[in-house]
Amino acid sequence: MSDAPYIDVSDQLRLLGTAHVATSSVEAVQHHIDAFAPEVVAVELCPTRYEALRSDRRLDREGLRRVMKEGKAPLVLLQAMLAAEQRKMGLDEGQQPGAELLAAVECAEARDLRVELVDRDIQTTLRRAWRRMRLRERVRLLWALLADDDEEEEDFDLDALLGDGDLLSDLMEELRTISPGAGVVLIDERDTYIAEKVRRLEGEGKTLVVVGAGHLKGIAAHLEADRSSDTDLAPLDALPQTTMLRRSVPWILPLAVFGLVVWNVINGSAEALIELFTIWTAANAVLAALGCLVARGHPIAVLTAALASPITSLNPTLAAGWFAGYVQLRVVEPSAEDLTQFLKLERISDFWTNKAGRVLLVTALSNLGSMLGAWVAAGTYAGWITL
Repeated sequence: MSDAPYIDVSDQLRLLGTAHVATSSVEAVQHHIDAFAPEVVAVELCPTRYEALRSDRRLDREGLRRVMKEGKAPLVLLQAMLAAEQRKMGLDEGQQPGAELLAAVECAEARDLRVELVDRDIQTTLRRAWRRMRLRERVRLLWALLADDDEEEEDFDLDALLGDGDLLSDLMEELRTISPGAGVVLIDERDTYIAEKVRRLEGEGKTLVVVGAGHLKGIAAHLEADRSSDTDLAPLDALPQTTMLRRSVPWILPLAVFGLVVWNVINGSAEALIELFTIWTAANAVLAALGCLVARGHPIAVLTAALASPITSLNPTLAAGWFAGYVQLRVVEPSAEDLTQFLKLERISDFWTNKAGRVLLVTALSNLGSMLGAWVAAGTYAGWITL
């Protein structure tokens, strides 16, 4: 049996730390259910992740279109990239991330034990993390994932890693060096959330809680710090709200451009009007097309991004990536196999070869290029005006 770390908070509550990619963790879960004889088994899953694990859910065409239209391409790519990193670590173990959590549920059900899902919804967590990340943090995280993908794979002694809870915590803490904002959401908030969900199970029988070992000490600390007061989970369950100022920012640049057009028309400055049109069109078209090219989009998708960007940049309710992504989807349609394999990719470089992954990359990177193009155009024109 694995030396999986665990903490007995009381004789009625045991926290078991696991590695989401280790075969030994599956064995440890089964051992502790038999040895501790709980009446309740709580797992670090939300209903969304549980259903995805249990049904081996895959992306479908309608889901792909919805992700593009709702602007969720960056979130889905981030989630898939992080899963690929876990999966790459687990290749030699023959386990997919979350296998031990599913094993805990199945083992509990086989013994007619009550099962509780105590994690926050994955979409809420990702949205909160994405909102807390500054632009440079998002770039830094993407760069770290891509750079790691180019390195030679290391051989991990997962039993030794699992036995050292501090080491796993240190690995999680590295996230803070890349993105402090995401670290708060993915680590601190979830420790608090899971601890409170577990605390509410007290008095309902012996409980075994199965969580990632990196969360073990944080959850235990919350449970032991104050076991008498309730923590309001509503703020942690809330999706990030957009302030009036934040909602107005995307309109500032288009309104400024329209203002310049009106000003030049009133003053009869045809030369300045042509200059504005040229700079705006060129910067938007070139950078949106460049983003699509980086995603290895089809030539027609690249042309679509270039043509759409100067127009969509003037309307924040539209995005060049939507049009480029839709064209990519139609011209290079992902097969059922592509859609199935997207959520199982093992290397981040595979996102460019998987047709479903490429559609999302085309959408996200075309949008990024278009956004940069708008600001480059504004900065360039402003600089020319001051000359």
